[in-house]
Amino acid sequence: MPRSLARSVMGSILVRRRWSADEARQVLDMLDSSGLSVGEFAARTGVEAQRLHRWRRALGGGGGAGTPAFVEITPVAAATSIEVVLRSGHVLRVRDGFGEEALRRLVAVLEGPGTRC
Repeated sequence: MPRSLARSVMGSILVRRRWSADEARQVLDMLDSSGLSVGEFAARTGVEAQRLHRWRRALGGGGGAGTPAFVEITPVAAATSIEVVLRSGHVLRVRDGFGEEALRRLVAVLEGPGTRC
């Protein structure tokens, strides 16, 4: 939506004492696409932050940074790896076929006395 159109839509919605669910969704969509926090968006637009929170709850959470998104994960063939969690808390991820001796040396370095990475 072009900025000028977004401002005119936002302006017409903001002057209303009550919002419909569709209007609230429009405002929440603008909030989500703005990249601003609720407080910053409220300060810039003149909308009460509490009103935005209330509509988010009423509409079922409504996007934003706190809402997880589904991301498609596609497996990569021939990219099997091994994950090793060391006592020190380090996590090693090496591809299948990584040299056994090289892995031993790497573990020795990471687990060695006084070693901090």
